[in-house]
Amino acid sequence: MPADPTRRRLLLAAPALLLSGCKVFDGMTGDSPARNLLEGANALTHATQKFVARDALAPEYSRADIRQGMRPNGVTAPQDSDYQALAASGWADWRLAVTGAVERPLSLSLAQLMAMPPRTQITRHDCVEGWSCIAEWTGVQLSRVLAEARPLPQARFLYVRSMDTIERGLAGGIRYWESLDLRDALHPQTILAYGMNGSPLPVANGAPLRLRVERQLGYKMAKYLHAIEVVPALADKGGYWEERGYDWYAGI
Repeated sequence: MPADPTRRRLLLAAPALLLSGCKVFDGMTGDSPARNLLEGANALTHATQKFVARDALAPEYSRADIRQGMRPNGVTAPQDSDYQALAASGWADWRLAVTGAVERPLSLSLAQLMAMPPRTQITRHDCVEGWSCIAEWTGVQLSRVLAEARPLPQARFLYVRSMDTIERGLAGGIRYWESLDLRDALHPQTILAYGMNGSPLPVANGAPLRLRVERQLGYKMAKYLHAIEVVPALADKGGYWEERGYDWYAGI
């Protein structure tokens, strides 16, 4: 039976739709056949990358390749009162909670994270909007933090939760969140970054801590982190933008 030409065109167009910032989704309803088809293509992409090259390292660069400041986007100055109080104290009272399907829940200060063996990497940040920046990131590998928490056998995914309210509605504020599977969380280049370009991480770029997942697009790299929750399964589509039509797996 010949392939459906409409389906074939949509599958071929999916990468371009992603790089356009997914504005094409704006006119699609939640049960749109086109939206459902693209979500199916995303699952195929995820499965293919798992099989082929998902554990490969992202390219790393030299300091000479850093030609501009790291462009901030999204929320760049959280107005949340708890965030502002923590910033005013120099993050002295800030903690990263690691909870959920773990043997040993954690509450880590910034000083404790910085005392762990650091990793510095110079990588390219690719935004879903189509721009890129090269920057140097310093932080602790997420795998080291998870090793301290000891995920339980049923653990498969983790949520990362932010302190910035990205949207306000009748039901209240919505804070940014994202998720990864454990395979990406344990990748050696997946780090919790507290430094950028040789200095402490600026507020505009996510201070005191942001996620870096170098094999995926920028919207996966949540800023202003305060909690990681390890779970057996995702209870939603996996993130703020995923709930609004973006792909859960944003591999590049």
